[in-house]
Amino acid sequence: MLRVLMFLVPLALSVYAFIDCISTKEDDIRHMPKPLWAILVLVFPLVGSISWLIAGKKRSPAAEGWGGVRDRQRRRQEWVAPDDNPEFLKSLDEDDDKKRDDGPKRDEP
Repeated sequence: MLRVLMFLVPLALSVYAFIDCISTKEDDIRHMPKPLWAILVLVFPLVGSISWLIAGKKRSPAAEGWGGVRDRQRRRQEWVAPDDNPEFLKSLDEDDDKKRDDGPKRDEP
């Protein structure tokens, strides 16, 4: 079983890296032209695949370090829960007053 995994894991990695390489836009590729990266991944499957994943493609800002976590924390600080939001509470009071004013009225004799 271990012998099979030693063959399948690098093969899956090379297939993934090759498909990722050929499907990536030319603008997002770093250091070398796209055909050269594809040849590198095919000729040197393990080293080429790892090189492609580490250095070949521009990554999104969230994938680079902890920047995405900081952005999420900043967004969380800006968001206010409805029960802490004064504007929301004011709108509830206005709705409640409106319901009281528009409520059913009894005819008095």
